[in-house]
Amino acid sequence: MRQIVLKLMAWLMKLAVMLPTSWKIWLSGGKPLVLGGRTLDPDLQLLTYLAARQPPVHSMAPEDAQAKVAEAEKMLATRPEPGVSWRDFEISSRASHMIPVRLYRPGDQNPAAPMMAYFHMGGGVIGNVDTSHAMCGILCRVLRCPIVSIDYRLAPQHKFPAGLEDCLDGYEWALKNAESLGAPAARATVGGSSMGGGFSAIIAQETRRQGIPMPDLQLLIYPGTHVTADFPSHEIYGETYPLDRKTVEWFMDLYLPEGTDKEDVLLQPAIEPRLEGLPPAIVATAGFDPLVDDGEAYAKKLRDAGVDVVYKCYDSLAHGFVGFTAVSPASRAACLDIAYLTAKAYAKLEAT
Repeated sequence: MRQIVLKLMAWLMKLAVMLPTSWKIWLSGGKPLVLGGRTLDPDLQLLTYLAARQPPVHSMAPEDAQAKVAEAEKMLATRPEPGVSWRDFEISSRASHMIPVRLYRPGDQNPAAPMMAYFHMGGGVIGNVDTSHAMCGILCRVLRCPIVSIDYRLAPQHKFPAGLEDCLDGYEWALKNAESLGAPAARATVGGSSMGGGFSAIIAQETRRQGIPMPDLQLLIYPGTHVTADFPSHEIYGETYPLDRKTVEWFMDLYLPEGTDKEDVLLQPAIEPRLEGLPPAIVATAGFDPLVDDGEAYAKKLRDAGVDVVYKCYDSLAHGFVGFTAVSPASRAACLDIAYLTAKAYAKLEAT
């Protein structure tokens, strides 16, 4: 039954993209959704309306939520990017288990473009490489570099810091294998969305602490960089889809072992006191997102520390938009824009 409902929702959303904007608004409440001075994209408003008829993620058992998200991603899958190929395999980890990864290769690779390690969203609890498939394909095509997407371990089966360790192992794999994949030797960048964006920020810091070569660049898409801070956007957008305050709390309850000290830079990269000298950053946020203020605040802290930062907020979009490219042209346009912003940063890297 669940698969039938998901298929129906996916079919309706893909069909609705072709409707006039006025029809989308009419079907999803009759008037545009405006919060905090921002107006939600009509396609995402309709998706929000349909999703509200389904049980929220935080009401499910973790295993059911993981399965539902995996199914939904396949239903909403976009067409492959032209000229991009990929394959799935496994790499070894520090914990002696195998980490599933998906490697993307462009048909017209630029040998001067560093390889990227990419980490999907999901609060450390849900998601997989399918969650970031569209974004990785876009990045691979635009940047013309190999991208390895890391299918890190999830909570509650594997609590903090298991997923982060897998991402760090994935980054180190990229460093070691870049040259064999036609990219500059022993160089890599990091990128990710939501929890994956937070992991990217943490890795940019943790590599310096461990004496590992730092990433050349950090791409942070609506990143989670604070855990204990309280920003106005938490209240203004606290009931939005797909991320609301109850879901954030549910993620943290499942992700963190009991008794975890939250004042830890491996949880909150924004509390790291030494940000000077970190890699250049591209920080992209979504307007309809409890985390929009978090991402903007971290971009400012980086910039104040002398880090080269490009910051952009996509006001009409919601948290998770990199996963909505098949049903929201505005989301796909934002993903392309982020990729081209990243390409500009890559051009600077290639000149050094």
